[in-house]
Amino acid sequence: MPATVPASGDRRRHPAPAHLRFFHGPMDCGKSTLALQVDHNQHRQGRHGLLVTQGDRSAAPQISSRVGLSRAAVEIDGSTDLRLLVRERWAGGHRVDYLIVDEAQFLTGHQVDQLAELVDESHVDVYAFGLTTDFRTRLFPGTQRLLEVADDVQRVQVEVLCWCGLPGLLNARVVEGAMVRSGETVVVADTAPAEHADAPAVRYQVLCRRHYVRGELGPTAAGPGQLALP
Repeated sequence: MPATVPASGDRRRHPAPAHLRFFHGPMDCGKSTLALQVDHNQHRQGRHGLLVTQGDRSAAPQISSRVGLSRAAVEIDGSTDLRLLVRERWAGGHRVDYLIVDEAQFLTGHQVDQLAELVDESHVDVYAFGLTTDFRTRLFPGTQRLLEVADDVQRVQVEVLCWCGLPGLLNARVVEGAMVRSGETVVVADTAPAEHADAPAVRYQVLCRRHYVRGELGPTAAGPGQLALP
């Protein structure tokens, strides 16, 4: 790794505390929308950011939200060194004052530590957005590490509803119309049933704790499924 990095802007010339902030919640609570709003607010003040994601619902290198907003982003995976990614941008003459990390639950613990190093040593603000728990109600590794080391942790306040009308807290994986409680931790799908017969019959649905425990996806065998915007 380089011993020094090029200046990243005013923050490097006039050092001020940077922060690692983590926003989390269940599916559909507006994490990606908030990520894009934070980027917009930072950019309009003349700051330059780098957006990264992995496993976006669009299957494209971008951050996209279900309300129709999207922006291009750098696709990363578990082998990406986030420090080197930022330093390469600096070496190319580009400022990076802040980092937006969507789908942060998929980060490795080591990558979260890299983010903390960027904050502490390079004065880069980091805003991470991710799911709290997987379909088994267990913390994702990235989420766990962010909860352990982030300067500021906030639960996204947009309320998500279970089909019964109670607050939705837990993410259920639904395969062929039935809720499952075992399998691979990461299976990328959407929260709506597949529209095409040849599409994977895997989806996710937010449930309240009671209906997650009972495995009930709706008031009937078919059920209404996940609440969705018209």
